[in-house]
Amino acid sequence: MQQTTQLSSLKSNPLPSPDIKVGFLNAASFELMQRAARMMAHSTLVPAAYQSVITKLDRYGQVVDRRENPNAISNCVIVLNMSARMNADPLMIAQNLYIVEGRPSWSSQWIIAAINSCGRFSPLRFEIKELGEKNVEYTTYAWVNKERTAKTEKIKIKDKVCIAWAIERETGERIESPPVSIEMAVKEGWYTKNGSKWQTMEDVMLRYRTASFFGKLYAPELLMGLQSTEEIHDTLIEAVADDKGVYQTNIDDLKPRTEQAPQPTGNASEQPDIVDPETGEILPASQGNEQAQDEDEMKPEPPPSPIATDPETEAISAQTATRKTKQLDLG
Repeated sequence: MQQTTQLSSLKSNPLPSPDIKVGFLNAASFELMQRAARMMAHSTLVPAAYQSVITKLDRYGQVVDRRENPNAISNCVIVLNMSARMNADPLMIAQNLYIVEGRPSWSSQWIIAAINSCGRFSPLRFEIKELGEKNVEYTTYAWVNKERTAKTEKIKIKDKVCIAWAIERETGERIESPPVSIEMAVKEGWYTKNGSKWQTMEDVMLRYRTASFFGKLYAPELLMGLQSTEEIHDTLIEAVADDKGVYQTNIDDLKPRTEQAPQPTGNASEQPDIVDPETGEILPASQGNEQAQDEDEMKPEPPPSPIATDPETEAISAQTATRKTKQLDLG
């Protein structure tokens, strides 16, 4: 038996709309994404780069400064988009996605957790072997006479090598990451950076780096093509976090420092040559000095400054002038 439905009942009770998911494909999905991003930006559980208002506290917990973050909504939208593509929780993505020099990066703990929870591999394991002490040569760069110059130095280390491995569940095969050693960290410049964790937490850094290499080779879809935070720290030069939680590098530190011109001393023959700024002609030091003296002589002398006198002196001078004038009239 068929049931009939009145049109009036459909108007009063419309059919439920399909589920709307966050995304950029239609207006409803984009509106939902913006609403979720605003809610996330007003939360204090997300890092500073995603908060709409950044509050700076002193050591006593008192508010020192409050400023708005104009990029908070946009950053949260990107987090929601990545969570939808990865089918992961947005809060977990926000808490483990760091921005270093404008590039998003994952924390190494999250990379290990993503590999362990994807279901394709057994839990990630690490093997560390000690290789003994050795002297390792590495190259540093410095600015000499406004030119970047390479310099070879040596350092004594206690070398270790680490690999990350797991069993692929589908094939039962043991798969391994490329080996990472302390010698490799020295030659790549990670070990000798200022404040490097490789000198104080070498075992942890070895595990973090091999886990990142493992994820890039065998599960790149989990990392979405992003590097780990530690990798970007090691490749950048003195990246520090600002009050917004964003890591940046001071470009002035990468430029050669301007050297002051040496002051001329000794005889004129020992002094450096002088370049005429107007013609570009190179003049000897003695000729440059003579030209400077001629220019000084051609400058007009400033008018003499008035001499300040007291009232009594001015009165005496006036009386003397008047007396001389009367004598001239009588004569």
